[in-house]
Amino acid sequence: MFEKYPKQRPALPPAYEAVYVQHYTDNRAGRGGANSMAQRAEGWMHRQVAKRGKPGDAVLDFGAGNLNHYHWETGCSQYDVVEPFAQLLADAPAAAKPSHVYKFVHDVPGGAYDRVFSVAVLEHLEGLPRDVARCASLLKPGGLFQAGIPCEGELASKLGYMLSTGLAFRRKYGLDYGVIMRHEHVNTYARIVAVVRATLTDVRVVSRFPLPVPHGSFYAYVEATNPRPEVVAALLG
Repeated sequence: MFEKYPKQRPALPPAYEAVYVQHYTDNRAGRGGANSMAQRAEGWMHRQVAKRGKPGDAVLDFGAGNLNHYHWETGCSQYDVVEPFAQLLADAPAAAKPSHVYKFVHDVPGGAYDRVFSVAVLEHLEGLPRDVARCASLLKPGGLFQAGIPCEGELASKLGYMLSTGLAFRRKYGLDYGVIMRHEHVNTYARIVAVVRATLTDVRVVSRFPLPVPHGSFYAYVEATNPRPEVVAALLG
């Protein structure tokens, strides 16, 4: 499967480019009724990630956005973040105080984390296998890789955005939100899980929301331990 990467993100037509940054920052901050509803639903993923935390954990928030996960964690000894989109970090709550901020996960110096996690990030990555491998390489022995992901490619996920954010986007801009989704979500749920399973040995799809069945879930929570050294080394080259 790795030969399919890196992927090429479909370009946005000019009408979408003109509104993209404003829409994306509003969406991540939960501004507007549909965006606020989406953020509340995404709270399920944040709770799944945070409840595995322990006091004193050193953590890396991969794709931290506007640091909207920060308040879910308590007692971390180190809270590092990776976020390439500067506009999102500028929109972070004043109370969010990360230890270190990196633009890309490959910028993170060699170190060891108890947990490396992401919420609604892996579906966006054009270089998914290499990025997952880098996350795995940053774990302490026995450390936990965690991911909250939308069930992209399944029926409930598509209906969920079509009947919420998609309707709001069409009302506001007169444009098809599906174009945005095809630009943003370059990886399906099934592909993400396959890449994680190829990169780490102990992988579990722990739970789905709201229904624990394929095509009945908006989101899933996945966790993994024990990277495959030969795969990680090959991907990081």
